[in-house]
Amino acid sequence: MDPETLQSKIEESGEVMVNVEEFEVPLELHIHDTTFDGSQVTLELADGELIFDTDDVTGYWKHYHSLADYGLE
Repeated sequence: MDPETLQSKIEESGEVMVNVEEFEVPLELHIHDTTFDGSQVTLELADGELIFDTDDVTGYWKHYHSLADYGLE
C-alpha cells in the first residue's frame, strides 16, 4: 500500500483499521499513536511498539463504533 494514502486516511478520520500480512488480527491505527517514516509504520502500544512496512498492508477501512459497542442500543 502506498504510505501517503494510508497516512492521509488516518489524518482524515483520526483512525483506520488495517490488515497486515504478518499479524493474524486487524490493527487499529490512531493518529496519536501511529508514526510514519517512509514506508515504515510504527504503532505505539502501552507495552511496546509494532513496526511494519506499508507494503505488508493488505487492506484498510474506517473504524466505526456502534451504540451496541457501548451497551447503549
